[in-house]
Amino acid sequence: MIIVSACLCGEFCRYDGGAKPDEEVINLLREGRAVPVCPEQLGGLSTPRSPSEIVGGDGTDVILGKAKVLSKEGADVTGAFLKGAKAVLKIAENHGAKKAILKAGSPSCGKGLVYDGSFSGRLKPGDGVTAALLCQNGIKVTAK
Repeated sequence: MIIVSACLCGEFCRYDGGAKPDEEVINLLREGRAVPVCPEQLGGLSTPRSPSEIVGGDGTDVILGKAKVLSKEGADVTGAFLKGAKAVLKIAENHGAKKAILKAGSPSCGKGLVYDGSFSGRLKPGDGVTAALLCQNGIKVTAK
């Protein structure tokens, strides 16, 4: 089984209430080879919700308590992002998943690049909170 971002499956769970359907991911789901997840919803955040970005580092830094996830209005949503990441890890472990395909750029799911915390659309090197936690636990993460 492969863990996939639910928005890539066409689920309307993104911060803006939208989806980012990806045919490859949808085919994996149709074939019964993928488990869709939305870490932010699993962490208790609503859809739609205010956009959030990691401030002071990346997902690894959030896990270590060295950075925070803040909404555009400045609300600290770090706890929800950590809760969602832990829920996704548990789902991955329960399904024996060794791979994940997650949404690029996201403060939860981004791999390799995430938004820089300025809400300006600029990216910086790093992983989202969920991507970082999955990688730390031996799950290979790619982003689309």
